[in-house]
Amino acid sequence: MTVENDGWVAGLKKYEQPVTWKVVVQLVDTVLPLLTLMTLMYLTIGWGLPYWVTLLIAVPTGAFLLRTFILFHDCCHGSLAASPTAVAIIGTVLGVLCLTPFDDWRYSHGVHHSTAGDLDRRGVGDVWTMTLNEYAAAGRWHRALYQFYRFPPVMFLLGPLLSFVIMNRVPTRGAKGRRLRSVWFTNTVLVGAITALGLTLGINAFLQVELPVLILGGAGGVWLFYVQHNFDPSYWAHGKEWSAFDAALHGSSYYKLPAVLRWISGSIGLHHLHHLRPRIPNYNLHRAVQETPELQLPNALTLRTSLRTVRYKVWDEERGVFLNFREMTRALSARLRPA
Repeated sequence: MTVENDGWVAGLKKYEQPVTWKVVVQLVDTVLPLLTLMTLMYLTIGWGLPYWVTLLIAVPTGAFLLRTFILFHDCCHGSLAASPTAVAIIGTVLGVLCLTPFDDWRYSHGVHHSTAGDLDRRGVGDVWTMTLNEYAAAGRWHRALYQFYRFPPVMFLLGPLLSFVIMNRVPTRGAKGRRLRSVWFTNTVLVGAITALGLTLGINAFLQVELPVLILGGAGGVWLFYVQHNFDPSYWAHGKEWSAFDAALHGSSYYKLPAVLRWISGSIGLHHLHHLRPRIPNYNLHRAVQETPELQLPNALTLRTSLRTVRYKVWDEERGVFLNFREMTRALSARLRPA
């Protein structure tokens, strides 16, 4: 089945129309609370309150940072608003708040959308995922590095810091023109903002506010990005057999979250629809799924069942399932036994 010959998929186009008042509301109910809560965190430090008070406020602040990134993400797809100019301006500003260059990230994320689930085109804008055969052929240090990368505290706590603080400061390979300028513009604005905050409020206060917010918001974002393509049953195939439709519908999550978490995450857990129609803005995703029976798949992830995905490490091509390290070890040991 292909997108082109399936009528219900074509019918999803009606949800792609941006709604201006919804864009304005989302910007106000997301960015304003984010900046207000961050200001309040700085005030708690200035007032000499116990640091745990600051950390408590960091929890909702991190949630609003995550939601800010979702709006930024919509801009990268050109779906948040109708005007390309407005999308570029909003995306650039939100990108600074999220420490992410707009044009460069838009490019790498676009590659991810065109290659998700393709075993022959991994490596750009995705989570490092090895197959069982690749792991079996890898050397000791390569295996150790992969195990370290897939270790949950590394992936969900250290990962966001490395990604947002360090990797986003460097242009992706081959970047030039607008992509390159977006990196240097974002870096320049961030240097200026950090310098100003450091001189006026102190570098310690800056770190005490920014680090926990970035870790919490970043961890939530990495978790969503991870679970959206690391679940069972899922879809991975080699280039010749790979289908964009199957990668979207069966290799991207149908993640049913409680209403509050769905709002914070901009319904991005409905990732099967997002990959099928990336031009649908976040504020239309839930309604589109509710009104389209074909998208209400039987293998929906819930908050509880999604926790199991933390164990998934490698993709077994022969069985079409994810394996944890224990299952992977047994599978590799079985290969070494004499027939």
